[in-house]
Amino acid sequence: MIEKAMSALFLSLLLGAPLIGTDDPVRPRVPVTGPIRGTAISIEEGRWLINRQPTYPGSRAEGLLMNVRMVNAVFEDQGRADFDAEANTTEFAEKIPDYVAAGVRAFTLNLQGGFPGYEGAINSAFNSDGSLRDPYLRRLRSILDVCSRNGAIVILGCFYQRQDQLLKDEEAVRAGLLNAAGWVKKSGFTNVLLEVANEFNHPGFDHAILKTAAGQVDLIRLVQKKFPCLLVSTSGLGDGQMPEEICKVADFLLPHFNSTPVAEIPARIQALKRFGKPIVCNEDDKTGAEAAAAGEACVANGASWGFMHDELNQHYPFTFGGVSDDAVVYAKLRELTTR
Repeated sequence: MIEKAMSALFLSLLLGAPLIGTDDPVRPRVPVTGPIRGTAISIEEGRWLINRQPTYPGSRAEGLLMNVRMVNAVFEDQGRADFDAEANTTEFAEKIPDYVAAGVRAFTLNLQGGFPGYEGAINSAFNSDGSLRDPYLRRLRSILDVCSRNGAIVILGCFYQRQDQLLKDEEAVRAGLLNAAGWVKKSGFTNVLLEVANEFNHPGFDHAILKTAAGQVDLIRLVQKKFPCLLVSTSGLGDGQMPEEICKVADFLLPHFNSTPVAEIPARIQALKRFGKPIVCNEDDKTGAEAAAAGEACVANGASWGFMHDELNQHYPFTFGGVSDDAVVYAKLRELTTR
């Protein structure tokens, strides 16, 4: 299968043909094209593979990607001098092995973070023209390295609705996205999945390209054409629904289940299965027994589930306690990924 996909890719490049079609694009999903440098993520027949082996072999979650949202592990606030961004990143990095031991195989980060529990934070890896800021990249690199050593993946989001206005215009957004993807490739990281925007259709976005389905399709295709080695998607709101046009072009699907009752999760997943792509919820703010039930519902229906602990991991002062963040949730993750 790998040989066939690589042949198709080579032929397309040789003939100068576009990798992305105009209606329902199909492109080779083979991000690992040479020797593995650290941990590598790929998709084969709808399943997630880490270092070319299905995740969680022999368990109910085989081929899935159980994950936790930790977007503020690389947080900074340029407006406050009392926050130590480096120490915050180090605190999280030290707990990565603990989360991985409980069955977590992916962490969602974001180059513009997430809501820290207060308004007005200035938190962005991008300058106004879309160029990248070195201090932010150093923190990101340190986490990517630790994740790679521990066999874990990073779902790297690029834009967040409280920060996108820091980029001056849509050309800066495009430049920022390509700069981020280019940095991942140039750095040699093969344990990264790209998420264009967190909840793209959130009304808080300023740039139209970041809050419309058509804009997201344009940006996804932009990355796919320039960096075919990367797998890329974008995420929707907490109702678990995704527009058809995005589902057709994205390499994998990123629904959120924050506002989706557990009983409705199976139907949301089934509605997305017709696109034949891996389904990865990478944000659900339920906690305790309700969160455990959501994780169970996702796995039972063939989808990956992602935990978001707002109070501890997302809101300042950020706390990264490993499995003690929510013992019920992490016990369930371990159960689902080992039995």
